[in-house]
Amino acid sequence: MTPQTSASRANPATERSSVPSTADRSGADPQDSAVHVMTRAKPFAWLLLITSVVGWLASGDLVLEKLEKLINPAHTTICDVNPWVSCGEVMSTWQSSLFGFPNMFIGIVAFAVTTTVAMAILSGAAFARWFWIGLQIGVTLGFVFVVWLWSQALYSIGILCPLCMVVWSMTIPMFVWTTIRNIVHGIIPAPAGVARGIADWGWVIVAVGYVAVIATIFFRFLHMFIPSTM
Repeated sequence: MTPQTSASRANPATERSSVPSTADRSGADPQDSAVHVMTRAKPFAWLLLITSVVGWLASGDLVLEKLEKLINPAHTTICDVNPWVSCGEVMSTWQSSLFGFPNMFIGIVAFAVTTTVAMAILSGAAFARWFWIGLQIGVTLGFVFVVWLWSQALYSIGILCPLCMVVWSMTIPMFVWTTIRNIVHGIIPAPAGVARGIADWGWVIVAVGYVAVIATIFFRFLHMFIPSTM
């Protein structure tokens, strides 16, 4: 028996320390098979990329329609369907420019950032814990802003904007899976049981979010779906 072999057996902790854990506190992607597929680097990056690109395109359409409205106030947008479904009418409200400029410009910038992050991950980039915390804060603020816009559209303005709804629908899975990814990887502290099991409920949480949005729209605009209720 060589001295090197003896030393290795005498210190099993050295071997154990080389095994990657399922919750890497540095933010690296654990390759343990126990980690849910959607919280691994490539699947998560693809979800982030798809939701970002679709959200960016919807925001881009809104920017173009807003510019047309500024040039010609009588312009009819591509989603001016009736008095209850009209992007143009929503654009004329103060809620559409909460920070003094059109909200859709926020979407253009924000979705461009998340698209870049997704492409970087797909290219093999690894980010530090502070970066994931920053991404979480940004995605969370975006989700909160979308929830506010949704509530304003339904209960204050009373008009639906289809392109805005596309942005809502992309923000929900982006927020849910970014949060779950960060919990599983230890970026967001959570009990071990929660970190192990929450990913299994990820798509259920997304589905519940969609159902909640659809249900509130249906009951708020019941008169549009069922004219006899007017």
